[in-house]
Amino acid sequence: MTGRTSKGADPQPAAPGVHRTAAPEVLRTDAPEVLRTDVLIIGGGFVGGTLACALGRAGLSSVVVEASRPETVLDAGFDGRASAISLTSRRLLERVGLWADMAPHAGPMCHIRVSDADSRLFLHYDYRDVGAEPFGHMVENRHLRRAVINGMQAEPLVRLLAPARVRRLDRDRGGVEAIIDNDMRVFADLAVAADGRNSQVRDEAGIRVTGWSYRQTAIVGAVEHEGDNGCVAHEHFLPAGPFAILPLEAHRSSIVWTEQPRVAAMIMALDEDAFNDELARRFGDFLGPVRLVGPRWSYPLSLQWAERSVDERLALVGDAVHAMHPIAGQGLNMGFRDVAALTDVLSDAAGRGRDLGDRRVLADYERWRRFDNAAMMAATDGLTRLFSNDVAPLRLARDVGLAVVDRLPAVKRLFMRHAMGLIGDLPSLMRE
Repeated sequence: MTGRTSKGADPQPAAPGVHRTAAPEVLRTDAPEVLRTDVLIIGGGFVGGTLACALGRAGLSSVVVEASRPETVLDAGFDGRASAISLTSRRLLERVGLWADMAPHAGPMCHIRVSDADSRLFLHYDYRDVGAEPFGHMVENRHLRRAVINGMQAEPLVRLLAPARVRRLDRDRGGVEAIIDNDMRVFADLAVAADGRNSQVRDEAGIRVTGWSYRQTAIVGAVEHEGDNGCVAHEHFLPAGPFAILPLEAHRSSIVWTEQPRVAAMIMALDEDAFNDELARRFGDFLGPVRLVGPRWSYPLSLQWAERSVDERLALVGDAVHAMHPIAGQGLNMGFRDVAALTDVLSDAAGRGRDLGDRRVLADYERWRRFDNAAMMAATDGLTRLFSNDVAPLRLARDVGLAVVDRLPAVKRLFMRHAMGLIGDLPSLMRE
């Protein structure tokens, strides 16, 4: 680690393999500020912020550059979505100190019921068939964001810069140098792109992406209903796409209502009473009267993946690598698996005195995550295409398929373990 440089000197990155055991170091106190850290994380959202906290618990320092103001993203009107947190993702959040902050607002998913249009056949999952813990929890994004921001601010090895942007990022064999707003400079061994599906860092690195639009729009929000949701997550497939009812509190649920873009625009333009009438038609009456509480939002749905997840002293995580349909509620969970795997790889490298940005270290991360991410994207894409139509032979096949799986305990347990995130080579932060 380099010491303070004299005024006017050009600070140099620390030698590879030398890692921080204290907060990111200020190399020069006169403006502009210069910082030295192990990892520079671009994007301080769910994935980037959790990665910073995980690295901090592993003894590695990070500087997180986030473009949004914390007070803006914590506002209830910023984002009406809720996220499904699988069992293994909850373990990760517990072990990096974030779960306690969001747990009071988390709704357990103890049952999952899958049905198709007006068919009487269905598939029902009960968590007790595979263990003593729920499949996962639903957490409104604002509560998840608050926990992540609080966690970064409380972690001594994390320096959060927000709002701020990376104006220039240089990466070479010697290290990483970034120029931040106000000419602040950050030196690191490794840069991590956690800046979402439209990642500027990924694009500037020349990493190509492939994908397509589903020509669907998701309408999301929170609803109140008279009956108790019983901690049941409903996935009801309609010709336009899935209609999901996901448990929050006993009499509140999150909805993900998929429609064709033209129809979604018409629904979004309705006044409150007309919107609630349309909602009730899709929702049904099994929980009594239902109405939207708070704002409604809509988002286009698409699939996208990067050709690779690493480059020279660069690793990609979360939506910067893979963005998928919410049909299985696994998008964020796959990002958390990226976080846990990268943390394992980097902490192992640090323990061995290796350079965190070494190509061989990053290759370990790439190999670990490639198959898992590809398999989940293929699964969500296949399910979307299978169920988002009203073709009679396909409708009959999937209805029979749901009924058959419901009567095969071994197959059901396999699917339930997938939903809980228990399948595959789990990183240490996600194991029991």
